[in-house]
Amino acid sequence: MSLYFVGIDISKYKHDCCIISATDQKVISKFSIKNDKAGFEELITTFYSLSSPEDIRIGFESTAHYALNLELFLENAHHSFMEVNPVLIKEYKKSTTLRRTKTDSVDCESIARWLMTVEYKPHSKGFYHAYSLKSLTRLRNRLIQQRSFYLVKITNVLDHTFPEFKPFFNERLSKTALYLLENYGSAEKMARMNSVSYEKLRSISRGKFSPQQFIALKELAANTVGVNNSIFDVELNSLLTLYKTLVAEINTLEKEINLLIEEVHPHYLSVPGIGPISAAIIYSEYGDISNFDNPGQMLAFAGIEPGINESGTESHGGRMVKRGSSQLRYALINCCLPLIRFDMTFATYYAKKRAEGKPHRVAITHVAKKLIRVIYALERQDTDFCVQKLR
Repeated sequence: MSLYFVGIDISKYKHDCCIISATDQKVISKFSIKNDKAGFEELITTFYSLSSPEDIRIGFESTAHYALNLELFLENAHHSFMEVNPVLIKEYKKSTTLRRTKTDSVDCESIARWLMTVEYKPHSKGFYHAYSLKSLTRLRNRLIQQRSFYLVKITNVLDHTFPEFKPFFNERLSKTALYLLENYGSAEKMARMNSVSYEKLRSISRGKFSPQQFIALKELAANTVGVNNSIFDVELNSLLTLYKTLVAEINTLEKEINLLIEEVHPHYLSVPGIGPISAAIIYSEYGDISNFDNPGQMLAFAGIEPGINESGTESHGGRMVKRGSSQLRYALINCCLPLIRFDMTFATYYAKKRAEGKPHRVAITHVAKKLIRVIYALERQDTDFCVQKLR
């Protein structure tokens, strides 16, 4: 049976396809299909006329959500497919021609021909789970950024109305601080709080808000240099409502993320310092670890590798390349902070890098590299984290 390579250029409303025969490496068909059921069925019918699914190798560029429906359709039709990094296709085209031509017809053929030059690594089954986690974790990240934005806006209003408020709460808007802003808002109202008010505050803070703090806050409110203006009250109420809505939505997303990652339960969830949210980000961004031949590829995927400058007799390492997913990079580095506090092996490794004269950020990046090597080993060996086995 002859082998066929299929390159598909994904776009919003249509997909361009190119089929090349492995026998003579010639294009046997080029066509476009609509991004709908009729188009997908036309594609599958074309495949059936060529060969069986195991003799057809399909590749397309990673294009966010536009390819998702086609991926699910191909999986249900028992066809494998391979996602391709667009940067690799761009570099491949540069190596084959000097002409700067970019059309959908050229792109789909480039994908098919590139596919012939590499080891075919089809996307793992059940990728939809990873896609769901990627969607949820990235949405959560955007909502957290919005939440931070509204916190800054709330602080800006307080700088006008009650500038002493946030420093009193150590620059944090705790549960107690938010309750005060929601129920009293202005310094003038806080100055008139009574013993009933204190009992409520003591209950919310679980006894941490002392009578001395209550008296001190009332004195600050009575002598504030802030401006009492009804416009600021309206603005503060609006911002607090938006902030609370975001907090509720983030909590809802986190519950769903926790359920999904618990179903998958990757082995690296057993590493101290990797919680459910961090594990979900790592899983959704990396996908199936078996797609990586070595930890170095995982480092490159996350962008946690130094650039290398080499020319003639000179060769030296550069800064971290920071390509790939910034969210993945942030999650990995964030996991290292509790690791160097609670795990002796990682703490010793961090101390060693610091002793070599490396600043904290550089040393923690080296710890992240070690963590990636551990993650790779755990998944490849199908085992949970064990301190005794760690070198």
